[in-house]
Amino acid sequence: MAPAKRVTVPPNPIQQENALRLLQAGVSLRAHGRQEAAAAEFKKALTLDPGLAEAHHQLGNALKSLYRFAEAAVSLRHAAELNPENAAIWLNLGAALLELSVRDEAITCFQRAIAQESGRPEAYNILGSALLDAGRLGEAKKQFQEALRLRPSYPASHDNLGRALRAQGRAAEALGEFRAALAAKPQPSTHSNLVYAVNFVAGLSPDEVFAEHKNWAAIHAAPLKTEQRPFETVLEPERRLRIGYVSPDFIHHAVSYFIEPVLAAHDRTRIEVFCYSNALVADPVTARLRALSDQWRDIARLNDEQAAALIREDKIDILVDLAGHTARHRLLVFARKPAPVQVTWLGYPNTSGLDAIDYRITDTVSDPVGQTEAWQSEKLVRLPETFSCYRPSDDAPAVSALPALENGYITFGSFNHFAKINPAVLDLWARLLVRLPLSRLLLKARSLADPETAAYTRERFARHGVTADRVALRSDELSVAAQLSLYQGVDIALDTFPYNGTTTTCEALLMGVPVVTLAGQTHVSRVSASLLTHLGRPEWVSHSEDEYIEKCVDLAADLPRLAETRVAQRERFLLSPLCDARRFTRNLEAAYREMWLRYCSR
Repeated sequence: MAPAKRVTVPPNPIQQENALRLLQAGVSLRAHGRQEAAAAEFKKALTLDPGLAEAHHQLGNALKSLYRFAEAAVSLRHAAELNPENAAIWLNLGAALLELSVRDEAITCFQRAIAQESGRPEAYNILGSALLDAGRLGEAKKQFQEALRLRPSYPASHDNLGRALRAQGRAAEALGEFRAALAAKPQPSTHSNLVYAVNFVAGLSPDEVFAEHKNWAAIHAAPLKTEQRPFETVLEPERRLRIGYVSPDFIHHAVSYFIEPVLAAHDRTRIEVFCYSNALVADPVTARLRALSDQWRDIARLNDEQAAALIREDKIDILVDLAGHTARHRLLVFARKPAPVQVTWLGYPNTSGLDAIDYRITDTVSDPVGQTEAWQSEKLVRLPETFSCYRPSDDAPAVSALPALENGYITFGSFNHFAKINPAVLDLWARLLVRLPLSRLLLKARSLADPETAAYTRERFARHGVTADRVALRSDELSVAAQLSLYQGVDIALDTFPYNGTTTTCEALLMGVPVVTLAGQTHVSRVSASLLTHLGRPEWVSHSEDEYIEKCVDLAADLPRLAETRVAQRERFLLSPLCDARRFTRNLEAAYREMWLRYCSR
């Protein structure tokens, strides 16, 4: 980990004294937010005394604040080499390494910090965060619990413990941790974690879920109304519109499968596309999306006020949120109303709760007319067909023959994020396996790499008498092509509830696998119903748990029909409105134009 020791000439007392003065000057500059100037002072100190560990430490911290994480790690490694007993140095080195995705070494650094100073709750919390990021959920929980033992009302550890529980499919338990964090310190991000989590909890009413969204907005967004300003915009109904998309997910992420075809299909004679990326680290997908935008803005390192000012300066006509209450959203930018028309769409299957957002884009299946309006802070704009358009992967393997023909039994499968697989879902799937005693189930989710989560899952099935040999658990991180190839071993895909799949539903359909879903009252639990309806397969949509089982049993009972469906389904899917990017984007643009016409006529 540490670099080889360097041979240096020891400084004389005067050099040492001057180096300490420069160190103190740098610390003072850092305290006033002047990180560049502070870094310069620390570097001067190190020219006089290269062995001054605290100067390396502070230089590393200044470079971290400037997002120069690779340079920061070099300085912090030198500091750790010179002063290995300093817990703070190990913590800061670990934090820099986390930003560089050097996860295992970061975990070792945090463990070293705890070994040096075992009574610091912050150390347990950040170690837990690194373990959570690594998918080691049970280990992460133990670290958060130890932090809370040392500091019972530590908000960050309550928040992180809630995130770990949510990742284990235990969102109902997570709510208590998020509420404890908010009681100690009301933070918008923690509050969004709570709001996001309510979507996963079976049994909550739409009124309760909507109340949580409105509460977030009342506390965090409403006070920013004073920062809203009149717009200097040209009110020409038919002019070319400036559309701005805001997202942290302009990377390899589920959202990219649905925004990329739209960016590619926009009519540039009518629309100028601005993308405001809140992604910290770019990847090859980012490069593709950037090439499809007319103007690209990185806003990850801008605060909300600065990001709002940039959007105003760009004179955006319609600003579109693609994240809702998911991680790294920028809803507090929207609360400042930097664009005259604001919309939420795609990345979050519920209302934002914000009065500052005017519209939410949906369709008549996801939000049936007259049935869901009461649970929205925005006006619903229903597109004439589907509310989204999917870009199939270029790496999709061929559709296989029906596995059951060779296996002699049905294999059900679900590759959804495990947060969606709550106890009610597991219990229903167990009932299905009991009903079809020869059947098998394949679950694929990253959280299942965690032994505690895997054991909990198996125990839930065992309660119903379903033995471990009938439930295969996979957690390996695969390429897109390898992930899709897993469907070659699945006969029927099982959707989750109340939070339906979206990308996973599309992937199963692309691979010829029918999806059985349970439709609820609101958008979050009707997304798969929308996808299946627009595919022309409404018969796979159920409206009760019993009907869900019966539809699965019916599909499993007729293998020739199931095999025939599998062969024909990919072409049917690709030719459906779900994959027709030009047709979908024209509908979306017409909706944008109608919003703009309404604004111009006010």
